[in-house]
Amino acid sequence: MEQRISQSARQQRLKLIRLIQKARESHLVAYVVGDRQGVAGRIGEDAVRPMYEHIRTLSFNGVPRIDLFLYSRGGGIEVPWRIVSMLRECCNELNVLVPYKAHSAATLVALGADQIVMGKKGELGPIDPILSRIEKEEKTVVQEELSVEDVMSYLAFIKERAGLSDQTALANSIGILAEKLTPWRLGSIYRAHSHIRMIARKLLTSRQKSPDEQKLALIIDSLAEKMYFHGHAIGRKEAEEIGLPISRPDRELEEKMWQLLEAYEHMMKLDRPVDPRTAIPDEQDEHSEPVILACIESDKRLDVFRGNLKFRHVRQMPPQLNLNINLNLQLPPGINPDQMPQAAQAVMQQMLQQMRAQIAGLVQSEIKKQAPIQRTEGGLLDAFWQEATKEQI
Repeated sequence: MEQRISQSARQQRLKLIRLIQKARESHLVAYVVGDRQGVAGRIGEDAVRPMYEHIRTLSFNGVPRIDLFLYSRGGGIEVPWRIVSMLRECCNELNVLVPYKAHSAATLVALGADQIVMGKKGELGPIDPILSRIEKEEKTVVQEELSVEDVMSYLAFIKERAGLSDQTALANSIGILAEKLTPWRLGSIYRAHSHIRMIARKLLTSRQKSPDEQKLALIIDSLAEKMYFHGHAIGRKEAEEIGLPISRPDRELEEKMWQLLEAYEHMMKLDRPVDPRTAIPDEQDEHSEPVILACIESDKRLDVFRGNLKFRHVRQMPPQLNLNINLNLQLPPGINPDQMPQAAQAVMQQMLQQMRAQIAGLVQSEIKKQAPIQRTEGGLLDAFWQEATKEQI
């Protein structure tokens, strides 16, 4: 029954994909990266190869128009140019369909589109890069996310807003920053600051109608710096105001785009957060379930980024637990165990040893059940891109 339901879901998505293709006279490729709480995915370089398999199904000379149906909260800033340049090799016109979220790195992908087809709930986002930093404080590993624009804004603040012009005061303020960040980390920040603008420019100028220099500067400055907050959602009206090529779908197309998004939400269980504390059933210490973090789908094939989500409780067991189990076997009156045949005595000893082992195991298991939970640990294991066969859909 479960297999028939899954195959029906695939057929429903295919129907929507083909209806959108027909309405827009295009070839549609869906790239959906899940943002399920507790097990979110991200745009990564590993998606380029399976996406190319979808492109290879086209004719050798490509197609007039490709629509990339896109949903993602972001990912690696080095990936959007690879995706856009690859798709542009296979079509004359490249468009991006945004029914809902296309943030950060997904916004960069959209910058390379000739048209950004946004529904009423469509959202783009700032493209200021976020760098991760891992530090060890005593025995604790701390991971910190650092916004490149936060550092650049600090430098602008002390010069422009705070009005510091004295060289000594400026040096002291920069010295405070240098105490928190190593020289090579500051170098990485500057490179990311420059790189994101270069990539945005390359993507914008790859379009059929490249913006003039004034529009280019406005778009890049707005998305990379002037939004001030990385989580800011840019609706289609604001996107139009900064000069992006926004197209508003008619009611019928928007409804189909939203229905397709809902189908992917259902497939990836995006509305069901994963909480390690409650994922493990009562009376158990471990839990495992298959999850899909991302998918690439066209009318020819389906690829999924699939893995196993595993959690386990780590309990605080009593120190140096030693069990000494003595079993006294009462024989019927008149039977002297010393006069029993050696074979019978050996069988009795074997039975006693088995009973001791079983009782020790039961005691250990009960002690473990009652021991307090120190922490719950786990994560995603064995995750990789794979083509979904008809049995796996």
